[in-house]
Amino acid sequence: MSAILDRSTTVAAARRAIADAGTLPDLFNARVALTPDRVAYRQYDAQSQSWVDWTWGAVAAEVARWRRALAGEQFPAGSRIATIMPSGVSYVCVDQAALSLGLVIVPLHPTDNPGNVGFILRDSEISALVIDNPDYWTELAPEVAELASLKRIVITSDAAAGRPLLATDPRATRAGPWLDAARPLEALGPAVSPETLAAIVYTSGTTGRPKGVMLSHRNVVSNVLSVLKRVRPSADDVFLSFLPLSHTFERTAGYYLPIAAGSTVAYARSIPQLGDDMQTIRPTVLVAVPRIYERAYAAIRSALAKKGALARTLFDWTERLGWRRFLASQDAAPPSPLVLALMPILDRAVAANVRAEFGGRLSRAIAGGAPMPSAVSRCFLAMGIDVLQGYGMTETSPIVSVNSPTRNDPATVGEPIEGVEVRIGAGDEILVRGPNVMMGYWRREAETARALEPDGWLHTGDKGSLRDGRITIRGRIKDIIVTSTGEKISPTDLEQAIVADPFFDQVMVIGEQRPFIAALAVLNRSAAEQAAKELGIAGELGEALQSEPLRALALAKIGRAVAQSPKYATPRKVWLTVEPWTVGGALITPTLKPKRLAIERAFAAEIERLYAK
Repeated sequence: MSAILDRSTTVAAARRAIADAGTLPDLFNARVALTPDRVAYRQYDAQSQSWVDWTWGAVAAEVARWRRALAGEQFPAGSRIATIMPSGVSYVCVDQAALSLGLVIVPLHPTDNPGNVGFILRDSEISALVIDNPDYWTELAPEVAELASLKRIVITSDAAAGRPLLATDPRATRAGPWLDAARPLEALGPAVSPETLAAIVYTSGTTGRPKGVMLSHRNVVSNVLSVLKRVRPSADDVFLSFLPLSHTFERTAGYYLPIAAGSTVAYARSIPQLGDDMQTIRPTVLVAVPRIYERAYAAIRSALAKKGALARTLFDWTERLGWRRFLASQDAAPPSPLVLALMPILDRAVAANVRAEFGGRLSRAIAGGAPMPSAVSRCFLAMGIDVLQGYGMTETSPIVSVNSPTRNDPATVGEPIEGVEVRIGAGDEILVRGPNVMMGYWRREAETARALEPDGWLHTGDKGSLRDGRITIRGRIKDIIVTSTGEKISPTDLEQAIVADPFFDQVMVIGEQRPFIAALAVLNRSAAEQAAKELGIAGELGEALQSEPLRALALAKIGRAVAQSPKYATPRKVWLTVEPWTVGGALITPTLKPKRLAIERAFAAEIERLYAK
């Protein structure tokens, strides 16, 4: 009996420790103490070709190995440790070990171009770099060859064995021998407080060079605990993680939040294998940017177009009645006898098949990072998948607001989470204040002063409104296009509407100080080939993309997609390609948003031809 009481006391104390955690190591240690034998992570092992489970206790033991190795380097507290790694258990261990020693994580995207990464490594003056891909290190090495602050490079991939660069650069070592080296037990290290700098996360840089956002332990932990109260994941939930841990949205919602909840996180193998992983893992929670849901929606619509009239009619009925069912669940409409009678049948015949594409158990789909087209959210909500849209930015750790399952208004991004204040300032700008607001920009005092008011209010640069406590996003203030005729257009609204058509994979509209709006569009390759065939256009696809019939078809589709916009906002010309814009090509951000200036520079000649006459 005493053993049971002791265990009960320990569990209660650990739960209090999670609620009272002031730092990220506090949060992790409390979770390990509370559920050491539960599965924390699930990861695919390519060698055994099987999924492997890691318990919280096993992860803690691996964190201790990394902690001892990092402590052996004797980096001063506050030293920056950069990570260029795929999401997974190794990433978690590096992150937790560094944070426990008072070191600062600089997370970088593993497919970002070396020039951009080199700028960040130099700007943050890193002391150590942990990198997975030895081939990428080969490309990156010249960027940091003369970086005096960089003392240690740890390459985690087994493929690094025997690489010449390991022999020629004395700073570089393979992770295995480095972790296994005999070292004395490290001292406790510096005290880590809630105000200690935890991470410098560089912004996506859609309009210029990225800035380093300084986030303290207090910033992140307060955000995690407030989101925990709003979304309420449990120890029985399984997250499927596929966004990069270099992005603050995934770090908070897909990594630290499951630690607080005790949920299991399964790491997807890759985006192309995501569908298979959905079927194997059968997640209950999905954290993703809207573009992922848009692609799933486009795939559903594309498949539906190939089916018969009966299938399309049943889907439309399911979407229409399922939406009314959702509204009734939110007390936004009275229950309908027709819905009550038909939805059980339609749910089994249609909606269940849509849910099955996500593994069949998905209860919450959290969307953030950009606005989601209403047609996309409406479809999934009608099919019984709770899409919870939220709002935030790197500077707010990142979550400002999010809908909840019981108060879900898909036309908004929900109410501010606990402890966060929001008000609308001049020019309808959203201002935010709370414990989640950043410490400032790394070594950019002037920009910090422009963003942060002395009383703590952060200028987000986003336009929006606040009604009944809920936030509606109206677009970016700086992203507004002003044509030479003086018309003001939100490019994001147009782009969202256009990419809802599966004919388009990516779109960016242009027109700043130009006489009309035009578009640059990446077409879905198979859809473009089929369209060229139906139009009777012979020859290579590249030539077909420049033909007037295909351009006319694309413009017609664009016109239908933006039919609700003013006439002056409708693109009048379009340039087409099927070559995707990529993160590695420095044309989109890790969250799949277009880097406008980079795309305009890359296609300057094509843009000039659009406006030549």
